[in-house]
Amino acid sequence: MTQNFSWLHRGTAEIFPQPTDADSEIESLEKRLATTDRPLRVKLGIDPTGMDIHLGHSIPVRKLRAFQDAGHTAVLIIGDFTARIGDPTGKSEMRRQLSEQEVLQNAQTYLDQVRPILDFDTPQRLEVRYNSEWLSKLDLGKILQLLSTMTVGQMLAKEGFAERYKKENPIFLHEFLYPLMQGYDSVAVDADVELGGTDQKFNIAVGRDLQRHFGQKPQFGLLLPILIGLDGEQKMSKSLGNYVGLSEHPFKKYQKLQQVPDHLLAQYFTLLTDLPLEKLPENPRDRQKVLAQEIVKQYHGEKALTEISQGEVPEFSLSGVPFPSKLTYILAASSLCKSNSEGRRKIQENGVRLDGDRITDIDTTFENPSELFGRVLQVGKNKFVRLVP
Repeated sequence: MTQNFSWLHRGTAEIFPQPTDADSEIESLEKRLATTDRPLRVKLGIDPTGMDIHLGHSIPVRKLRAFQDAGHTAVLIIGDFTARIGDPTGKSEMRRQLSEQEVLQNAQTYLDQVRPILDFDTPQRLEVRYNSEWLSKLDLGKILQLLSTMTVGQMLAKEGFAERYKKENPIFLHEFLYPLMQGYDSVAVDADVELGGTDQKFNIAVGRDLQRHFGQKPQFGLLLPILIGLDGEQKMSKSLGNYVGLSEHPFKKYQKLQQVPDHLLAQYFTLLTDLPLEKLPENPRDRQKVLAQEIVKQYHGEKALTEISQGEVPEFSLSGVPFPSKLTYILAASSLCKSNSEGRRKIQENGVRLDGDRITDIDTTFENPSELFGRVLQVGKNKFVRLVP
C-alpha cells in the first residue's frame, strides 16, 4: 500500500539527496520513511540570537511537528554555544558575539514561543538539547579534526563568505567554525533528517559530510522557503518591520494578517496552516480573514479568536494623558500596572510590549499621542489595551 506523504511535501522547497538517473542507488527520504523500523531522528537547530521570533521562523518548527505527528522524534537543538558566534549566513559583516547570559535568556523565550506548535507532552516525540553539551567539551585535537574536513576554498564558496571576500570585508577565523559546529550537532545527536531554510543548504551539507567522516549514515536535508514579509517584497524580518511576531497580542496578529498581499496568500496558507487550498474562499479579502482567524486560533485558542470577533479588545483613551508622556505613566494610567514603579519593574523584566515589540528602556517617552493611536500596549501575556484618541 502506497503511503501518503503529502504532509512531507507541503511547502517543502527541496529534499536532498534524491535518486537520479545517474545514481539510482541513492535512497529517497520517502523510501526511508516507508521502510524504517524505528522512528527517525529529525533535527532542527535554532540559535537564540534574539528574544523574539516571527511567523517566518515557525515554518521549520511546523514541519518538525509534522514529523512528530507521523511518529518520529523531533530533536530541537538550542544553539546556546553556536549563538555565541552567530550564523554568518547572509551577513555582510561579523555578527555581534553574545554573552552566555544573553543566550540563555533568549533560549527560554524561544521555547515559550514555539510551545504552541510542538508536542511537548509526549516525551518520546521530543528531545530538547543544548549544543554546549558537546561543543563546550571539544578539545583542540577534535577541533583540528573538524577543521581538517574542509578547505578554505570550500568555506569561501559559501554565499555570505564569498560576497564578503569579494568586497574585502573582514572574515574572522572563528566564523569558519560555525558551519562545522552546526554540522557536528548532527553527529552528536545522530540525526537522520535535518530541517532548515533554503539558505541553510551549505550548513546541512556540512553535517552530512561530518557524519560520513565519523562513520554515521548521512542525514537527509529538507529545505523550506523563506517567508516573504507583509511588504510583499523582502523576507520577513523584525528589522524591516514587515513581520508578525509569535509573541504579539492576538488582536495585533489579526490586524496584521489581514494586510497580507494577495499574491502571497497561497504561500502563507501553505507554509503556516494545514488548511486545504482548494477549499479556501475565492475573494482575497475573505482569504485574509480566514488566514488571520486560523493563525490566531493556532497560537491563542478559540477564546482569543471569539473575543476579537466580538470586538472585545479593551481600549484606553489617551485624551486625558499629558504629552510628552513617559511610558511608565501610560502603563499606570491605563491600569496595566498599579503604579509608575511597577511599570518600570515590568519593563526591566522584559514584560512590556508595544505592538509586539519589547520595550527595554524605562525612560521611553512619547512626544505626541498620534504616534500611539491604534497600537496595542501589553504587559505580560494577558493584560493589554488598544490605545485610542
